[in-house]
Amino acid sequence: MSAFRPSATVAAAVAITEPVNEPVKEYRPGSPEAVSLQAEIVRVGNQVRELPHVINGERLPLVDPVAVSAPHDHAHVLGHYSAVDGAVVDAAIEAALAARADWSRTPWWDRAAVLLRAAELVSGKYRDELNATTMLGQSKTFHQAEIDAACETADFLRFNASFAAQIYATQPPSPAGEFNLLDHKGLEGFVLSVTPFNFTAIGANLSTMPALMGNTVVWKPSEKAALSSQVLMTVFEEAGFPPGVINLVHGDGATVTDRALQHEWFAGMAFTGSTAIFRQLWKKTAANIERYRSYPRIVGETGGKNAVVVHPSADVDAVLVALLRGAFEFQGQKCSAASRAYIPRSVWAVLEPRLVEALEQITVGDPTEHETFMGAVIDQAAANRLGAAIDQAKNTPGHTIITGGTVDTEKGWFVQPTVIIAEAPDSFVLQKELFGPLLAVHVYDDATWDDTLKVVDGTSEYALTCSIFATDRTAIGQALDVLRDTAGMTYVNDKPTGALIGRQSFGGGRGSGTNDKAGSPLLLQRFVNARYVKENFNPPHHWTYPYMGQ
Repeated sequence: MSAFRPSATVAAAVAITEPVNEPVKEYRPGSPEAVSLQAEIVRVGNQVRELPHVINGERLPLVDPVAVSAPHDHAHVLGHYSAVDGAVVDAAIEAALAARADWSRTPWWDRAAVLLRAAELVSGKYRDELNATTMLGQSKTFHQAEIDAACETADFLRFNASFAAQIYATQPPSPAGEFNLLDHKGLEGFVLSVTPFNFTAIGANLSTMPALMGNTVVWKPSEKAALSSQVLMTVFEEAGFPPGVINLVHGDGATVTDRALQHEWFAGMAFTGSTAIFRQLWKKTAANIERYRSYPRIVGETGGKNAVVVHPSADVDAVLVALLRGAFEFQGQKCSAASRAYIPRSVWAVLEPRLVEALEQITVGDPTEHETFMGAVIDQAAANRLGAAIDQAKNTPGHTIITGGTVDTEKGWFVQPTVIIAEAPDSFVLQKELFGPLLAVHVYDDATWDDTLKVVDGTSEYALTCSIFATDRTAIGQALDVLRDTAGMTYVNDKPTGALIGRQSFGGGRGSGTNDKAGSPLLLQRFVNARYVKENFNPPHHWTYPYMGQ
């Protein structure tokens, strides 16, 4: 008991400064921040970096190196990583398990201090390098890299420390004669974090968030984000994470997950990726359930088919900007991107020519150039998949491509911003997640608003984000009611992307994931085990009760 009472007392006195969102720099041409970042882009671009596995603080030598290239210039090799194998995964797991005893007993405020230190490094010393590696390796523009790699990463680190303080401050009352303590522990075993290419910040969050709560982690980022992930790992080490707390492995996700999910000490998984892969992992977990020492905590944020639902009373200018930014920023490669829009005929008559004109003015090219609005999609497989969807639309009656519709892979994996009109509300382009700069539009009769809301809710298996555009308050209330289960994040008169930590927490249900809300205490709580401790200062000395007396 004595080991816990001082901790609880100190914990009650520890206060984390109320976090604020990291200010977004503008990178106007010629500005100090733009000049600094451009110099870093040149420095990083002139290197071919080794991107090794990092296990127990050691960088393993590369074996059979695999190239990492810039999506917008696939001949430009930026680095090499080693494909993971079973022995590497086993070593990462053993390192995590070996570090667990000490790390899980480290006071929570010491763990939080590591995250707060990391946030300072991300927003300061490593800001340019994180942005540059994200721009080159993931084909993000100045703005898209800044809001992701620098700002959202720093926000996750700072806000999570504050959320942890809230969780640990939750303690039961102790009336006279007893002492009660809620012991927040990490999960019993190791946590597997599987993160995608599209957000550097997700890699930072899903690797450090479980560690903050006393867990040790095997982190498998997308190999397409290997460049920026290696910078994050350097940040984590410099911030003070001990060896073995976060172990980085590169390469094939199936190799890592198959090995990890068979291990008896598999305790939890933080996953962001495709719905199909997450469902496979859930099935594998269920198949191995009798192996595990405890029931694993499975958290996933997966796909989306996010709708922009426009009422006849909507502000056309606002809808135009929301579609341009929501559907085409970062090439539509956001889980939250606008990918289907339902627009009344009266609005579409005004909006269509303006949308086409704006999209034809968009510059698609090198994201390190200031004039670029869209870079390349992440790889050849993505370009091929999107090209196939465009061809299917061209060859299927009831579909009209009004702009875009071309793919150019000679230098980079470039897909032009494309808008497809779908006459049938059950078209494949309105149901299937395409994950690229393809926007499907269904034009409905103004008088069918009520029925259209039901169509929006019933068309897609996903429920991630949604936008409602209207100035009619009755219509807004009606849409919020009918579409209550359609999305975990609903925007009114705003694009369906850009949730800001501390204000809107991200996550969705149905086929979009477990809706555990990244950027909130809800997600952190999933990676905590609770133990209540009661100490009785006046234990009874006789087994009988008063009612038994004569």
